[in-house]
Amino acid sequence: MVSSPIVATVLKLPVHLVDDYTQWLLDRRQDGGAQVVTLNAEMAIEGERDPRLGEAIRQADLCIPDGAGVALYLKLRGYREARRVPGIELAEAVLTAFGRSPQHGSVWCYGGKPGIAEAAAKAWEQRAPGIQFSGIYHGYLDEAGRSAMLQTLRETQPGLILVALGVPRQEYWIMEHRHLCPNAIWIGVGGSFDIWSGTKERAPAWFCNNNLEWLYRLYQEPWRWKRMLALPKFAWRAFLETLRTA
Repeated sequence: MVSSPIVATVLKLPVHLVDDYTQWLLDRRQDGGAQVVTLNAEMAIEGERDPRLGEAIRQADLCIPDGAGVALYLKLRGYREARRVPGIELAEAVLTAFGRSPQHGSVWCYGGKPGIAEAAAKAWEQRAPGIQFSGIYHGYLDEAGRSAMLQTLRETQPGLILVALGVPRQEYWIMEHRHLCPNAIWIGVGGSFDIWSGTKERAPAWFCNNNLEWLYRLYQEPWRWKRMLALPKFAWRAFLETLRTA
């Protein structure tokens, strides 16, 4: 059994520090499930500005330091054990565990453009042959399609639910529907389906290892530049917070 998380704060939002996030989630699967939020600088700034997103973050059972800025902020505040935990890597570790031990339950996917979630699931069926998918839905369903999807979700009770609607829509959606499968692991995975399906490429290892994955993503999606303005704002806020508590 993994020890209880250390709860730190970033701009008054919780961040949980655990030695083994994957095992913690698998343990929780047997004891009431969990909602995971992957916190980066952009999301922290938005969560501070938007009370609804802030509430979704605070309600999560596990809020991981997804961004390098968040991990650095925590280190400056004295949490030496803080390290960046990319959300896509945590999701991959949990998927691998579900493939290795099908008794954890089935996997359910929602989000992305038509065909993307299906391609991602097929890639994982090859990567982890024991994995079982009980539901795969794209993010462009009409009202009737969404109603049918929710009915299937109630009936199948998957063990792992991956929602790829982007921040903050996926956090809102999970918060609204989590009661349907209270014993599942719920993770908002952003653009992970695109990566797993081969539609897009994750940043090369050099960018990831040097905390520059955001730069590679901006290169791939230049329209994101306005959202990236949150990075210097977060850095300034972190600096002020560090001075205030020094």
